[in-house]
Amino acid sequence: MHSDLIIIGGGPGGYETAAAAAGRGLSVTLFDAQHLGGTCLNEGCIPTKCLCKDAEVLSEMKRSDEFGVDDFTFSIDWNKVCARKAAVVDTLRQGVEGLMAAGKINVVKEWASFKDARTVTAGGEDYTAENIIIASGSVSKSLPIPGAELECVMDSTAILNIDHIPESLTIIGGGVIGMEFAAVFNSFGSKVTVIEFMKQILPPFDSDIAKRLKQTLSKKGIEIVTGAAAKKIEQNADYEIVVTYELKGKEQTVVSSDLLMAVGRGPRLEGLNLEAAGVEYTKKGIVCDDYMRTNVPHIFAIGDCNGKMMLAHVASYQGLRALNTITGKEDGIRFDLVPSAVFTVPECGMVGLTEEQCKAQGISVKKGQSFFRANGKALTMGEPDGICKLLFSEDDGRLVGAHIMGVQAADLAQQCADLMNFNATRQQIADIIFGHPTVSEVIVAACH
Repeated sequence: MHSDLIIIGGGPGGYETAAAAAGRGLSVTLFDAQHLGGTCLNEGCIPTKCLCKDAEVLSEMKRSDEFGVDDFTFSIDWNKVCARKAAVVDTLRQGVEGLMAAGKINVVKEWASFKDARTVTAGGEDYTAENIIIASGSVSKSLPIPGAELECVMDSTAILNIDHIPESLTIIGGGVIGMEFAAVFNSFGSKVTVIEFMKQILPPFDSDIAKRLKQTLSKKGIEIVTGAAAKKIEQNADYEIVVTYELKGKEQTVVSSDLLMAVGRGPRLEGLNLEAAGVEYTKKGIVCDDYMRTNVPHIFAIGDCNGKMMLAHVASYQGLRALNTITGKEDGIRFDLVPSAVFTVPECGMVGLTEEQCKAQGISVKKGQSFFRANGKALTMGEPDGICKLLFSEDDGRLVGAHIMGVQAADLAQQCADLMNFNATRQQIADIIFGHPTVSEVIVAACH
């Protein structure tokens, strides 16, 4: 079977590019052996955010007396929590399937592998196309330590399908995935310990934000150990999980009922048979240029499989860039301005350069800070804990970085991304009328 475009992978990058390509008149064949929506919809962003919302509700319930609600009691029904999560995922999954049907996209529920540079094979059949986009996504990584292969070691997919609330939970890895699950299960009543190899949690985030989040989560009862290297995992006679880690040259242990391995994700390349197509790749992912084109001109790689930046929204826009390249259309997509967030309680959001990156690149900046405790809307919401840190270039006053911890931080980071896409300066932002009372006023306050 021949198509104008073959897409391998049905995650956000794959299915959104397929829909856009169909809208431009291209015939598209999309391959994915699992549910459409990829990691994000089925075992990542969406189900995790369902749990994050549950955790947020629980956090508010636990301090209901602050809002004048006395003698309030509640119980947690984990089955209902899981049912709500499944219902949200199913609704969105049906939406993706409907989108594919509306675009008359040929969806093949098989994994495809290359037969040669123009041909992929799936389910015993060959398919050809003028152009091919690889959007195969990623898989959970694990540490190469003794015990990592034990059945009791969960990855992010497994913990989303857990049938109970852990009495205690050890999380190896203090990145976005690890910290979100730490916050979630802390709210559900689990005793949580996080072991992070780096000196700070959330390594990509600004150090000031990471430090403040660590302080806040520690006050909530989460034990966070940074600068610690996990050495081995064992189960004792009571089937408890024992993690041995090294901290400042000394070995220590933590015992828990459950364990999550959250040390990041790696590109899903196995089974693609990239060698048959002559596509260059490394352990970090498929090698491609800024147009998502691989060393084979008609083959492109988007999303997690190229290892550039593992975020669902990045995959979507990389797919659009690849499609634009194929159809000869220029775009103004700026991949240097990607908002990202971690949905702990409170949230953290960021876009642009960190203060450390500015120093490394020799960019002189002025820093503006404001605090949520001085924001009227945040106080009315009972959310005084937070900071907004903005970085402005001393050269021309442009906003080059925004780092926020507090209620609605993810949305505030997006607002800053909007401003940065149009090269807004400190003075221009200060001249914008911000509605009152809104949490977004922390942005203009940081400008002042």
